[in-house]
Amino acid sequence: MPSPQPHQSQASRTPARRRQRSTRLVVAVGLLALATVIVIGALASSSAGFTAVAAVVAVLAGAAATRITHSELMVARREAAQDRAAQAQEYRALTERRTAESAAFAADMKRKISDREEALDVLERALSSAQKNAAEQTLKRGQEARRAAAAEQGRAAAEQGRDDAETRAAEAIVTVAELESEIDVLRSEVEALHAAAARRGHRSA
Repeated sequence: MPSPQPHQSQASRTPARRRQRSTRLVVAVGLLALATVIVIGALASSSAGFTAVAAVVAVLAGAAATRITHSELMVARREAAQDRAAQAQEYRALTERRTAESAAFAADMKRKISDREEALDVLERALSSAQKNAAEQTLKRGQEARRAAAAEQGRAAAEQGRDDAETRAAEAIVTVAELESEIDVLRSEVEALHAAAARRGHRSA
């Protein structure tokens, strides 16, 4: 964040400059007024010598007033140019800062979306494996059930195997449900991140 000290020093110098400018303009106006009074006095006196002196004084006073006014005009133009340059520099710095913030936000959002999509891919592969395992366990449960129904001997062992297969199948189904729930949550997070990135992109544009 830029320091406010240059703005404060510039603001503190502005009233002093304005006072100096006002004083100089008052002096210029005073010189013109003095020249006017002298010329009027010379005309009223009808003295050739006094009129000549008054003319010289009037010319000198006018020249001095013109010089002061021209000097103040040039100073005002320089100050205006400096102010415009300072404003342009501040605007450029603000634009660069906003551009950097937008780039950082976009990079952060891209990283978060990439992380979520990678986690989603891992969970989808785990879900596929769990579904395959559930199908295998269901098939084994059917085989064990047929063996239990067909076998006269060793029914107890067959029933135990069937129970184990049913337990594993139930666990696999629960695992599938849990993975599907986690995938839904991650998909929601990815969609929310995409929406936030799109909104920030519209605001930056």
